Amino acid sequence: MSLRRLHHEQPESFAFTPANAEWAERQIAKYPEGRQASAVIPLLWRAQEQEGWISRPIVETVARMLGMAEIRVLEVATFYFMFQLRPVGSVAHVQICGTTPCMLCGSEALVEVCKSRIAAKPHTLSADGKFSWEEVECLGACSNAPMAQIGKDYYEDLDAASFGKLLDAFARGEVPRPGSAKGRFASEPVSGLTSLDVPKVHESNGSVTLATEIGDTVKRIDGTEPTASDLALGRSAGAAEAAPQPEGPAPGEEPAPVAADGEPDRPETPATEAETIGRPEGTDLAEEAGAEPVETGDAAPAPAAAEPAEPVAPSDEDKPELLADARDGGPDDLQKIKGIGPKLESLLHRLGVYHFDQIASWSDREIAWVDYHLEGFNGRILRDDWVAQAKALTADKGDS
Repeated sequence: MSLRRLHHEQPESFAFTPANAEWAERQIAKYPEGRQASAVIPLLWRAQEQEGWISRPIVETVARMLGMAEIRVLEVATFYFMFQLRPVGSVAHVQICGTTPCMLCGSEALVEVCKSRIAAKPHTLSADGKFSWEEVECLGACSNAPMAQIGKDYYEDLDAASFGKLLDAFARGEVPRPGSAKGRFASEPVSGLTSLDVPKVHESNGSVTLATEIGDTVKRIDGTEPTASDLALGRSAGAAEAAPQPEGPAPGEEPAPVAADGEPDRPETPATEAETIGRPEGTDLAEEAGAEPVETGDAAPAPAAAEPAEPVAPSDEDKPELLADARDGGPDDLQKIKGIGPKLESLLHRLGVYHFDQIASWSDREIAWVDYHLEGFNGRILRDDWVAQAKALTADKGDS
């Protein structure tokens, strides 16, 4: 393994964009208290997607966010070759697959184009700073060799001429369509399919379709770009951020209930993202595949699903006793109540709940009022029986 070190020239600072910072906090919240270090790879990757490479300030920032020693974060960044430790091209970093199938099909010609058009050595910026390149191990598109990953997408069936045209297009600020340079839909023979020749739902395969619709092949991720879910639901960029999103449990809190089969207990969805993107409304999956429709007799059509009712805000008359600040002696440690972690404790403090005896006295209507104001943690009070726990803790506090 080659020696990997941070670049000798470093920026003065690093900060996630506001949207990426929120994303990072959501990743950290997925892990229980004391296990935040498990988020080190997602945070490093998001930082690289934002900046292009991993700098010392990024290592320091991630270490601070996760409560880790900086050397531990540096160990991860230097161990995994997916992390770039020096500046990359402002437009694109090009990765040429050099493993045997691609090499036999001409990847060495693509490397020569990189040497002549970008820089003589890998991990070196081009003269205009727009491009950098490296040769990598197998990228898993052997049937369409030789190929390169540019930004987030694959460009396949390349030769020196077609690869050179790709670089020209990127240099002009264009984003060429990913996929096969020979027009293949997937990995079928270049001459065309001889079997399994069924009508295509999309003009391009799913990966190319998403890349074309999102248009983020070489875009640095700042958290504002539309996701696959946005596209499937017909939303514009940022729409998902504006809508309230369910959050995972904060550190120290319990995850969502799990069914007997080990899968999270969640409502069923009508179709996956891959099934809905690009499909005309009302299209039946069996009809798409060419199957004959099944006769159902005189059975009545299923009733349309009712729209979910908007939660009704409880009256302020049901508001429990709330305090402007904790009483003398400071607040109780609400995290002693099973199901309350740091984030929920912070929310309760903002509402004016600081002590066990406040929770212990809640009536059903007061529980409903507090539950409504817990911002995505609804149902926790009854599920974990906070009132009973608070009564026991209040009694223990009185005995001590």
